[in-house]
Amino acid sequence: MNRFGKGLLIAALVGVVAMAFRVSWNALRDVATATGADPTAATLYPFVVDGLMALALVATLVLTDDARRFALRVLAAYTLASLVLNYVHGLVPQLHDEVVDWGRLADWDPANWALVLLATSLPVGSIYFGSDLVAKVLHHRPIEHAATTPNQDESSETYVNRSTADLEVSAPAPITPAPAPAALPAAPAVSLVKATDRAPVGAVAAESTRPRRATGRVPDVARSSRPNRTADQLLTEARKATAKWSDRELTAEGIRKAVHTSPAKARILRDTLRAEREQAASTGEAAA
Repeated sequence: MNRFGKGLLIAALVGVVAMAFRVSWNALRDVATATGADPTAATLYPFVVDGLMALALVATLVLTDDARRFALRVLAAYTLASLVLNYVHGLVPQLHDEVVDWGRLADWDPANWALVLLATSLPVGSIYFGSDLVAKVLHHRPIEHAATTPNQDESSETYVNRSTADLEVSAPAPITPAPAPAALPAAPAVSLVKATDRAPVGAVAAESTRPRRATGRVPDVARSSRPNRTADQLLTEARKATAKWSDRELTAEGIRKAVHTSPAKARILRDTLRAEREQAASTGEAAA
């Protein structure tokens, strides 16, 4: 639908609402006069009821979630109240006189009291509910803006990460730590790749596009600061760490975490400690 069609639809809606308001005008004014309102108050009374209905309708279109449900309840309550008062106005002939004065809205006293309470409580409710609806509309934040901002931030962050990953060299290559000094060969390490070497013709297709770094002696800064321990030192530390452990707790994983060693050495220490415990147990039984 184009703008002209929308404008025509809105104009038709405004016209229907205005005519409905005019039809309800006499009934609400006469009911207000019957409850003791002066001519000025009775003239303004229809704005209290039908006007708040229009305000609640606009708030329903703007608000969301709990606030929207609250506006719908207000709209339904005041629509029902206006319907009841218009219905009573059609049932009581005395309210149709040209000069309307204070009177009764129903012959039965309980019904009359209830109708008078309803008619007189609507202005007070309009003040409370109208103020609350206006406050909710003024403090309302559309969900679209709140939901769009994180996505924009996430997309920009993703773009930055992808751009960084696409760089030719995004981070220095990891440095392989040198083995223990006991495992090093006697001859000094020599680089296996020279700048003047040429790759064989048949191996060109299998080479990687990433340039390879020449291997050499690992700098002292990159080496681990933990001193290399001998097998006896590891066994002594394992004995101290597992002195109060039960046989069930004596596992390779527990020893590895306790003395900070490799899984292979931890398994050797586990077997050694178990053998020592079995030997100690058998010696104790023989002595007994």
